[in-house]
Amino acid sequence: MMGAMHKGRLEAFSDGVLAIIITIMVLELRAPHEAVLEHLRPIIPVFLSYLLSFVYVGIYWNNHHHMLQATTSINGAAMWANLHLLFWLSLIPFSTSWMGETHFAATPAAVYGLNLLLAAIAYTILVRTLIRHHGRQSTLATAVGSDFKGNLSMALYAVGILLALVRPWLACALYAAVAVMWLIPDRRIERVMPLEHRPAAPRPEQ
Repeated sequence: MMGAMHKGRLEAFSDGVLAIIITIMVLELRAPHEAVLEHLRPIIPVFLSYLLSFVYVGIYWNNHHHMLQATTSINGAAMWANLHLLFWLSLIPFSTSWMGETHFAATPAAVYGLNLLLAAIAYTILVRTLIRHHGRQSTLATAVGSDFKGNLSMALYAVGILLALVRPWLACALYAAVAVMWLIPDRRIERVMPLEHRPAAPRPEQ
C-alpha cells in the first residue's frame, strides 16, 4: 500500500495518552482534611463524574485496541485522525471536573455531552479513514458494517445535550445508559478476525 506505515507507535502513543487522561482525572478527587465520613459527601458528585468518565475512557481504549487489531498498517491520514480523537478525549478531564464540581449543573452537563459527542464523531472519522486505507473488503470494514451502535450513541449524545439544559440529571443518566450499552461485549471484530490473528485458546489440563 502506498504510504503505509506500521501501527505499533500509534497504538503505544494512544495508550500512553489515555493513561495520562485517567491520571489527570483521578487527581481531581481531593481527599478531605477531616477524618469524618460526613466530609466525603461533597466529593460524591466529583466521584460519580470521575466514575462515568473512567468507564468512557476504558471503552475507548478497548475499542481502539480492537480496531487496530483489525488493521495491518496506517497512513498519514489515520495518524491525524487519531490525534483528532485524542484531542477530544484529552478534554474529558476538564469537562468531567467542571460537571462534578458544579454538582451536575445544566451548562457543564451539556458541555460534557458535547465532549462525548465530538469524541464519538472523531472516533467514527478514524474508523472511516482506516477503512479507506484498507479497502471496503477489509476485515475492519466487514466488522464495522453500518455501525448502528455508533450512530445511535451519537444521536443519544445530541439528545442528552439538549436535555441537560432543562434536566441535567436525566441527561447524565442518558450518558450513563450509553456507556452501559458499550459495556456489553461487542464481538464484531473478533468474529471476522482471521484465526491466525486470534489469541490461542487455553489448553485443557491433563
